[in-house]
This record gives sequence, structure tokens and C-alpha cells, in this order.
Amino acid sequence: MLSYKEIGLVNSKHLFEAAMKGGYAVPAFNFNNMEQMQAIIQACVEVKSPVILQVSKGARNYANKFILRNMARGAVEYAHELGCDIPIVLHLDHGPNFEVAKDCIDNGFSSVMIDGSSLPYDENVALTKQVVDYAHKYDVTVEGELGVLGGVEDDVAAEESKYTKPEEVQDFVSKTGVDSLAISIGTSHGRCKFKPEQCTRTPDGILVPPPLAFNVLEGVEEKIPGFPIVLHGSSSVPVEYVKIIEQYGGKIPDSVGIPEEQLRKAAKSAVCKINIDSDGRLAMTAAIRKFFAEHPDKFDPREYLGPAREELKKMYAHKCINVLGSAGHYAD
Repeated sequence: MLSYKEIGLVNSKHLFEAAMKGGYAVPAFNFNNMEQMQAIIQACVEVKSPVILQVSKGARNYANKFILRNMARGAVEYAHELGCDIPIVLHLDHGPNFEVAKDCIDNGFSSVMIDGSSLPYDENVALTKQVVDYAHKYDVTVEGELGVLGGVEDDVAAEESKYTKPEEVQDFVSKTGVDSLAISIGTSHGRCKFKPEQCTRTPDGILVPPPLAFNVLEGVEEKIPGFPIVLHGSSSVPVEYVKIIEQYGGKIPDSVGIPEEQLRKAAKSAVCKINIDSDGRLAMTAAIRKFFAEHPDKFDPREYLGPAREELKKMYAHKCINVLGSAGHYAD
């Protein structure tokens, strides 16, 4: 058993309390490798934002749980070296079962999500409570989920979104003891968050998605006032990255994300954690494709991963400053 406190991490409880009071959301950025982690820490230190480092089941399979744990330890030391001891959470994203959540808790994670949203309601309650009961013994915070997000991300897939039912949330929170709740209001996993037929198009062919269901969010807030809410699938899928990828050989048609103005609105509500993954993948891929097109003779990974890291850093800093409002709140 390795406690996250030995690594220098924090859980999410105080961060969410501060975010609720301050009217901003804490960024939750997924990472799979060193360059992504470096970019996240560089950006958040530069803008002085707290941050949640998210690890999916797919990331654990790709990078190894022990390597990821020690990368989180390195992230804490790296932030200190860069001159700002920002609060850092290591969080399991979409934990599929009790065994994976327990393994993360036992190996230095300070926060876990257990995703029982695809199960019947009573089974979701039972599974979530099982994780909460274990996690709280070690002061680890737990995120549950009600409602189903559409789209695909790693091993998480659903054909259609199912909005969270506000009438269920009070019972769910009371019975499970969760510390935060992920809800579904129209966000979606992946870089195609809506089907083309759900959207309108601008004259130059850009898809414009339907608005998020803020009435559902308001209904949830009424039922559990002051309780921390989480949004998954909240990448904006910037058009500029999509265009660069396609300019240099990629084919990702009809990509569409969540407009940043809607995320800004959400961040001022009870939503105190917003998950962003696909935008990081797009930024990194765009930078690497562009580099190879301009430098076909290059083969040193440092030469193409360096520019990718810089593009990631720029994108993460933008999210903290201009979208989530978390910049400057590291000491709250």
C-alpha cells in the first residue's frame, strides 16, 4: 500500500470546495506519456492553476501503472522545480470495476472515478458505495456517474447519450457517499461529439453543435445544492487542429466539440471539474504531422515531440485562463 500523501499529491475535496466558492472549474487533463505530463505541469505552473492528472484504463494498459504513479511523483517534483507547488491530483478516469479502483487506491492515486452509469440504478449505487467505503478509509475521494455519455474514448463507448435524471441525484449521493458526481447534459466522448444531423453547418462547412442541456444541470443543482458536479467529454475539438491534421494527410471528417462559451458558463455553476482529453490528442497529432511534413529527413523523437509538447502547453494554458477560469487559483 502506497499512500498518495507520500508522493506529494492531494485529493480533490478542498480543490472542489475552493472552485465552488470561486466560480471556476479545475482542469482534468488526461495523460499517457512523459511529454503530455510535462506540458500539463508547465502550463499549470505558468498560469498558477491547480490540476487533476487523469489516467484512464487504457492509459494504465499502455504506460503501466507503476510508471504512471512515478510520473505523478515526478510531476510534483517538477512543479516545485519550476517554482510553484501547485496542487496536483492523480485521478482514475472511468474506473470500470471495484478491482481496478482498489488497485489505483493501493498504488498512490488520490482520487478515483467508478463508472457504473451503464448498470441498472441499484447496481450502480451498490458498486459506487463499495468503492467509496474502501476509498474513504485512505482519504481518497470518489467520483460517481449518473446518466450516460455518448461517443467513444479508450474502452468507454455508448451509442447515445442519456441525460442525468435530476430526481435521482439526491438519492444516489445519499446512498453512495460519493464526493462528486459526473452528469450527462449533452457532452460526449471523442472528437465527434455529435452526429452531423444533430448540428447545423456554417457556410464554410463547419459543424455547429446543439446547446448543452443547462436545464438538466440546473435541475441537479436544485436537488443537491453546493455539491461538486463533473463534466466529461468536454473537449472543444478546435477547428484549427483538425485543419492542420487534414492538411498534412489526416482524415478526421465531421469533427465537432463543445463550444468554449458553453464550458465557460458551466464552470461558473456547480461544475467544478471539467475533463479534457481529445483536445490534447488533436494538438499533439497536429504538431507532429506538421513537423514531419516540413522536416521529412528528421527521425529523432525529441525533435518532433518537443514541438508537440509546446503546442500542448499552449492549449492547456488557454483552457485554464480563458475557458475554465482556474488560472491564479493554485493557493485557494
